[in-house]
Amino acid sequence: MAEEKPKEEKIKEKKPKEEKPKEEKPKGKPIGKIAHYYSKIGVGIIELKDSLKVGDTIQIKGHSTDFSQPVESMQLEHEDIEIAKKGQSIGVKVKDKVREGDEVYKE
Repeated sequence: MAEEKPKEEKIKEKKPKEEKPKEEKPKGKPIGKIAHYYSKIGVGIIELKDSLKVGDTIQIKGHSTDFSQPVESMQLEHEDIEIAKKGQSIGVKVKDKVREGDEVYKE
């Protein structure tokens, strides 16, 4: 009879779990989403779920977007406005590129 060779046990080395950088939760409450971005003039169209006024600080967060800025001016139908209400789609000058679907929060 042939001798049985002992099976070599494969020892699996456990790799230390890579810690994913924790995504920061947005600071404020959600007030809308970016519906469109006009790159030539740097304006984002926000579909509002809550009110917003000039002077408020907003955070825009998306897949590759995350910045905060004060609202310096807003337009509705090409007219400057000071206060925007829930349900309106407004144009806001943004300091960085935004993408459709990015969430907008009021800080």
